[in-house]
Amino acid sequence: MTSPVWHPFTQHGLGEPIPQVVRTEGAVLHTRDGRRFVDAISSWWVTTHGHCNPRIMAAIAAQAATMDQIIFAGWTHEPAETLARELVRITPEPLQHVFFSDSGSTSVEVALKMALGFWANRGEPRHRIVVMEHGYHGDTIGGMSVGARGVFNRPYQPLLFDVATIPFPEPGHAQATLDALEAHCRDEPAALLVEPLVLGAGGMKFYPASLLAEMAKICARHGVLFIADEVMTGWGRTGTLLACERAGVVPDILCLSKGLTGGAIPLAVTLATAPIFDAHVSADRARMFFHSSSYTANPIACAAANANLAIWRDEPVLDRIADLGDRQQDRLDRLAAHALIRNPRRLGTIVAAEIGDARSTYLDSMGPRLIAFARERGVLLRPLGNTVYVMPPYCIDDPDLDAIYDAITAFAEREPLMGDLFAF
Repeated sequence: MTSPVWHPFTQHGLGEPIPQVVRTEGAVLHTRDGRRFVDAISSWWVTTHGHCNPRIMAAIAAQAATMDQIIFAGWTHEPAETLARELVRITPEPLQHVFFSDSGSTSVEVALKMALGFWANRGEPRHRIVVMEHGYHGDTIGGMSVGARGVFNRPYQPLLFDVATIPFPEPGHAQATLDALEAHCRDEPAALLVEPLVLGAGGMKFYPASLLAEMAKICARHGVLFIADEVMTGWGRTGTLLACERAGVVPDILCLSKGLTGGAIPLAVTLATAPIFDAHVSADRARMFFHSSSYTANPIACAAANANLAIWRDEPVLDRIADLGDRQQDRLDRLAAHALIRNPRRLGTIVAAEIGDARSTYLDSMGPRLIAFARERGVLLRPLGNTVYVMPPYCIDDPDLDAIYDAITAFAEREPLMGDLFAF
C-alpha cells in the first residue's frame, strides 16, 4: 500500500526509497528492516546530546504525567518560567525577555515582527530588513522573504517582500560586505538579520568572527537592530554555546530552536533586549505584541528544554564538543588529501567540503547519489548540492565517526564520478 504521507523536501515522483525508522539511540537510527544507520547530520541539525538522551526522555515522561498543554496567553506554568529564567541566565545580560514559539522558522518570524513593532511603536517608519546573500531563515513567508531567492521559493515569489541584501564575505572581499552594510544602514533600515559565522542551508559557508563583530558595530553606530539567527549555530555547534560569543557580539534579538530541547521535541524561543520589550508595553492594548500559536510554550517541550539546560549545567558538554571537533579534524585532514575534495573546513563540530568544482547546484544528481551511496553503507548524509557536511550528535564514538568519513571518501574515489559528476 502506498503511504499517504507527503514528505518535506522530497520529490515523490522519483520513487526513491524512504526507510522507516523504528528506534533511535545516541548517534544511531534503527530501521524496520533491521538495519543500523549512523546519523551524520543530527537529523537535520537538531540532535545534540544524542537520540533518546535518558535525562531528556525522563523529563518528558514526568511532565506528560502532570500537565500536557495549557493556553499561554495570559496564563503561565512552571516549566516555561524556569526555562525563561535559565535562558536569561546563560545568554548575554542585555537579553532579558523570552518569547516562545515552536520552530526555527517561527522564531525568525517573531524576530521580524518584534523589530518592526519596535519601530512602529516608537513612531519611526523603519520597515526595511537587511540580510546576507545565500542566507536561509526558514520556509514560512517571512522566512523565505529574508532568505536567498532560488529554487526553494521561486513558486512563491509573489508572496515575498523585498529586502536589502549584502554580499556574502568571500575570502579577500570582506570589505565589500561591510561597505554594503554601511550604505544600507545610512538608509535607516529596521534591522540586519544574519546567521552568525555559518550560513547553513546556503552551503555551510563560513565567515570570520572579526567580520561579524564589525557588522554589529556598524548596526550599533546607525541604530539598526541586530538579529542573530542561531537556530542552527546555537547550542555548541561552533564550539561555544552561541556563535555570537566567538565574535563578542550581543544581538538585540536572538533566535534559538533545534538544540534547545536537545533535538527531542519542537520548541523555539526569541530573546530580546529590554528596549524591544518596553516598546510593546503600554496601557493601550493595540500596542501589544500580536503573535502566538496554539502550542506556545508547551509544558512538555519546556520540560525537555529544561533537561537540556541541566545537561549543559551539570555535564562537560563543551569538553565533548572540543573533543569531537578534534576527532573530526583528524579525519577531515585525511579526506582533504583526495583530489576531488575542495575547500575542506571545520568550525566546532561542523565540517564541510565540496566534492568537485563549483558548477554543481542543489538539483544536480550528485547529492541524491551521495545520499544513496552513504545509505548503502549505513550512514545518513544529506548534502547541499555538491557540499557535503558532517554535523553529528556530540556523543558519537570513533567507529561511527569512521563510518561517516569512510563513506564520503569511498564516494569521492568512485571511478564513474569523474565523468558524470555534473550530470543532471
